[in-house]
Amino acid sequence: MTVTESPQAPSEKRDRRRELAAPPASGHGPRSWLYALTTTNPPPAAGDDIDGVTRWLVVTRAAVLPTTLFAGLVGGLLAIRQPGFNTLDLILAIAGILLAHLNNNLSNDLFDTNVGNDTEGYPRTLYAPHPLLSNLVTSRQLYAAIAATTVGDLVIAAILLDRRGWGVVGFATAGIILSVAYTAPPLRLKKHGLGEPDVLVVWGPLMVGGTYLAATGHLPWQVIVASIPYGLLCTTVLMGKHIDKIPYDEPGGTRTLPVILGAHRAKLATLGLLTAFYVTVGISVAVKALPWPTVVVALALPRLWQVWKGFLAPPPEQPPKHYPIWPLWYAAIAFVHVRRAGGLLVLGLLAATIFDVGYGV
Repeated sequence: MTVTESPQAPSEKRDRRRELAAPPASGHGPRSWLYALTTTNPPPAAGDDIDGVTRWLVVTRAAVLPTTLFAGLVGGLLAIRQPGFNTLDLILAIAGILLAHLNNNLSNDLFDTNVGNDTEGYPRTLYAPHPLLSNLVTSRQLYAAIAATTVGDLVIAAILLDRRGWGVVGFATAGIILSVAYTAPPLRLKKHGLGEPDVLVVWGPLMVGGTYLAATGHLPWQVIVASIPYGLLCTTVLMGKHIDKIPYDEPGGTRTLPVILGAHRAKLATLGLLTAFYVTVGISVAVKALPWPTVVVALALPRLWQVWKGFLAPPPEQPPKHYPIWPLWYAAIAFVHVRRAGGLLVLGLLAATIFDVGYGV
């Protein structure tokens, strides 16, 4: 059979990849759910005709949940072979931080709308449909979803309080306070250049450390050290997002850290944070806060080089074809790196757990 006759011919493979990469024509079913999970958007061709699963995946911005899942897995994998480990408590802790992230996304949209930050033409309404401004849900439905996720977290907190004590509740309370304060009055940390440090603390020590504490009942200093690299990764995504939003935030008086630094210095600072991830992984291995197999994150260095070049170049004037989250650009570049590097960090921890490679705890 000749190449042109073969169903596996390279040109046909490329056509098939394009077909699979193209947005689905329907807003119903698994392909629509997968599209929402990877883009935060419903399929463009679906219009208002989307099913309930797609709708709530978009409303909750479920596409960004892997960042929280990875944080829970880092804490959990560090905990598995430690004294006092309990599988049920680990599952409850990861469920709790995922619910908290959903609650945070919903609350941010509510608070930012109420204070007049989210308006038509602001990036939040451009890169994905806004729950309220796009009429995906009513205010009553949004409040109900916030209440449901809050109750779910309170139930988990009560169970872990009974099983592990007040330390877990302290971590959960700190996380809730910082998450709400990110956008809600009176603090509105994002507005004063404190949103980025907020994310570092929440997705690093609070989520990773809190998961470990819930799973084992104790929290050694090594786990706090080990949480820093992943917290840095998550902060780079927010830095990228806020760099994208400088033209919108600066005129409105929202002084995110990139607004304060200016676009060029903010890009350099983000590249510094990306580099610091690899440095802090190395330091954590050296002080035995992370097991040595986590050096597998070095396999993400080629991706870092691509990110480096992307951040030093201006964004395109027009979005590429099938690019769903415009005008966000640098946020997407950073997020792709987080997925790769974060996944490798989890993979290294998983290998260390399977082969019982200890660390300094």
